[in-house]
Amino acid sequence: MQLTYAAELMNKGMRLDGRKFDEYRKIEVKPNTMNKAEGSATVKIGETEVIVGVKLNMGIPFADTPNEGVLMVGAEFSPIASPDFESGPPSEDAVELARIVDRGLRESHCIDLEKLTITQPAEKVWILNVDIHIINHQGNLLDATMLAAITALTNAKVPKIENEKVVRGDYERDVPINYKPVTVTVCKYGDTIFIDPVVEEENIIEAKLAVAVRDDDKICAMQKQGRKPLKIQDIENMVDFAVNKTKELRKLVK
Repeated sequence: MQLTYAAELMNKGMRLDGRKFDEYRKIEVKPNTMNKAEGSATVKIGETEVIVGVKLNMGIPFADTPNEGVLMVGAEFSPIASPDFESGPPSEDAVELARIVDRGLRESHCIDLEKLTITQPAEKVWILNVDIHIINHQGNLLDATMLAAITALTNAKVPKIENEKVVRGDYERDVPINYKPVTVTVCKYGDTIFIDPVVEEENIIEAKLAVAVRDDDKICAMQKQGRKPLKIQDIENMVDFAVNKTKELRKLVK
């Protein structure tokens, strides 16, 4: 079985594709790949492929943040991306991915939401939708998705408004970006920690820690997953590992 083979290799200090434990697969980042979106990006990590589109619509602010625009993140897992994905409402995995990306963006304060108001007082604001589409799932969706999301946001523009209507394709300014957070997911199997698992490696992961880091090296969000607990020393090692690798990913944000 491939699962057993992946575990056997890991126990011998090797990986299925021969990479080092701290090595990503080939990463490709392409901004502005969707003509109808205000911002977009396609990211490939190995054979994993994700597209993120950013759309801005007029709306009303939340009652508890009356002077801020609204950030909303959603994910769609297309059945063509993996035999494990099914048609219909968002699955638990899709909802979880969207929530983790949302937390990384929101807690990093990467978007200046106060600059996304339309009227003063803020009766109308911009609702910024970040839509995630999984095209091919071959492992490590989160890192690919976060990289695509921040690239799409970095390239996103605010449309003009005429006669209280949004003018698509005509822009007045960039979406206000404060920081560029990226996420590195560090995985653990036995005593080995590693990044960027392929699907077969994901099946043997005992625990993993996703760490979102801003461009000032501030950790803004973490998410632990997996069936086994992590020791304090494990967490410290994994966080250090992640912070160092985020520098490598952030260079790819175009």
